[in-house]
Amino acid sequence: MQFTHEHEELKRNLKRFIDDEINPHVDEWEAAEIFPAHEVFAKLGALGYLGLTKPEAYGGSGLDYSYSVVMAEALGHMGCGALPMAIGVQTDMATPALARFGSAALCEEFLAPAISGKAVACIGVSEPHAGSDVSAIKTTARKDGDDYIINGGKMWITNSLQADWMCLLANTSEGSAHKNKSLIIVPMNTPGITRAKKIRKIGMMASDTGVIHFDDVRVPQRNRIGEEGMGFTYQMMQFQEERLWAAANAIQMLMNCIDQTIDYTRERQAFGKPVLDNQVVHFTLAELKTEVECLRALTYLATQHYIEGKDVTEWASMAKLKAGRLLRSVPDACLQYWGGMGYTWDNPVSRLYRDGRLASIGGGADEVMLGIISKHMHTLPAQR
Repeated sequence: MQFTHEHEELKRNLKRFIDDEINPHVDEWEAAEIFPAHEVFAKLGALGYLGLTKPEAYGGSGLDYSYSVVMAEALGHMGCGALPMAIGVQTDMATPALARFGSAALCEEFLAPAISGKAVACIGVSEPHAGSDVSAIKTTARKDGDDYIINGGKMWITNSLQADWMCLLANTSEGSAHKNKSLIIVPMNTPGITRAKKIRKIGMMASDTGVIHFDDVRVPQRNRIGEEGMGFTYQMMQFQEERLWAAANAIQMLMNCIDQTIDYTRERQAFGKPVLDNQVVHFTLAELKTEVECLRALTYLATQHYIEGKDVTEWASMAKLKAGRLLRSVPDACLQYWGGMGYTWDNPVSRLYRDGRLASIGGGADEVMLGIISKHMHTLPAQR
């Protein structure tokens, strides 16, 4: 993936915005366990950050996916993992299928406000008994005249307590679990929707995560994205972008963690010398940086393949797997060198230690990524 002047300007300008508008408030939002999504998204939308790859007809910039990857990486400059995740849901999880397969009327009504930041979006896939196993969802959307009647529930839904609309995956017919689902845009103020509970998590504190119930929720069938029964396929396509985004977003966070640890261990004295002066410390940090750079190379390669129109299911799964593993091992190793300070709540490394743990679960658990990679290794050698 080749960086241009435009890529670098995007990165610089976004980091400046983060320093001015986000990081000064992160601790406050983390303590409150929520951030003002409409306010933050409106600012991001006004600067064009919420529609980099979306069609120009709806306010997007029409750029290739490399710009989303650069943005995801730059968002790692934020002082927590919660806000990048919430923004990523808006840009790369709830809207790709809508932009690609939604009708012009549907995009005008829902995609355009999401790009401008006037509306907050969420993605409704996970359920209490269907997380990584997307085919097992039980939420139904039954036809009634020109409408769907939706019943069921969604869980672990990022942005859902503030969202204006949800990209909902529901069963719209009987039959094969991979061919009976559809993606439907559901306004969150529709009668019958209950934002039942805010889930308290061990990390990602500033991001609101909800349990949502649907009781005879009526929405027009025109709110369906693309063809009926294609929802599972569309969602798998969305996962490619979600997983590339997750891998890219981890890079800057991991590098910050290493750099912060270098700075701290250079100042912290133990047995008459800086902790950093111990060979085991700087060798460990060198090893960690090497691992992060390997993740960067893999993510950029997967992005290049994606831009070229290739199926990157295997590549994106590998990058997402590696990112999740490093978001567990790097903060853990670095935290050790902070000593007691590393075990305090507001320490930046301990925050990443908590926030980063989600990466091996959300968007497909590590075990699912390994299954996908194994399948490609065993059955598709000609594509390598």
